[in-house]
Amino acid sequence: MTNALPITLDDVHDAATRIKGVAHRTPVLRSRTLDALVGAEVFLKCENFQRIGAFKFRGAYNAVSRLSPAQLAKGIVTYSSGNHAQAVALSARELGSSAVIVMPEDTPALKMAATAGYGAEIVTYDRYTGDRVAIGEALAAERGLTLIPPYEHPHVMAGQGTAALELIEEVGDLDALVVPIGGGGLIAGSATAAKGLLPGIRVIGVEPEAGDDTKRSLAAGERVSIPVPRTIADGQAAETPGELTFSVNRRLVDEVVLVSDDDIRAAMRFAFERLKVVMEPSGASAPAALLAGRLESVPSRIGVIVSGGNIDSRRFAQLCG
Repeated sequence: MTNALPITLDDVHDAATRIKGVAHRTPVLRSRTLDALVGAEVFLKCENFQRIGAFKFRGAYNAVSRLSPAQLAKGIVTYSSGNHAQAVALSARELGSSAVIVMPEDTPALKMAATAGYGAEIVTYDRYTGDRVAIGEALAAERGLTLIPPYEHPHVMAGQGTAALELIEEVGDLDALVVPIGGGGLIAGSATAAKGLLPGIRVIGVEPEAGDDTKRSLAAGERVSIPVPRTIADGQAAETPGELTFSVNRRLVDEVVLVSDDDIRAAMRFAFERLKVVMEPSGASAPAALLAGRLESVPSRIGVIVSGGNIDSRRFAQLCG
């Protein structure tokens, strides 16, 4: 294929400049115990310490900050299971705009409360019978709002890639980068940054077993849809890869591995007990792939994106107790 990709390394660098001083430069954690269990040097890029508790703030702020004064005055709409919702709500507040968020009615209470706390208007729907894209587009048309989707947007994808950019700037050469996949925006941006800086790096995506739409799509060579996934990793419950994200990932992602909900629970427990870090299920899926031995061959130096930590104490206890 000769078609140009929707984002480049320059776009990720540009996003990094735009979010500097607004988004956190999140820590990179190491663990001798984790290294010993995996058989490699593992570098955890902890986006659970990002503003709103997840990587999503990077892409949301990069996109919202580029809107015109007229667009900001009218407001923003998006749809999200939680983390992008909070990210857009906070970005809108930071930039003097307003946000309407379409959220599944079974969204974890912590995420819904946080989104409302940033001043957003919430519109709920049934994720198993409703069409969030259609609802969001209808609201945009009716109210004159600007739609900023969770991953199908070049500025969102480029913003998410700044996590991998920072990781490589801090730790240097890596043999592999392991990244969770939901709609594909994080791994698209991360792969763009990683391959641009380290052409020989392996980019490995991680999906829950019940939500393997990207793995199936890569095998088929085209976007494949699956039923709405039923998994504890609510941030990865995508039915089909994004068109833009898939155009990047089919070129830059080397493989996708799958983890079970039990693998994710085990990684959450390990992070809590040994690293003293709280990971939400989607945030734990990439470490879970290493801990559960899902990689066919283990390279020497591995970067891992911990995508978020938004989970309340009750839910955490239910999953990990």
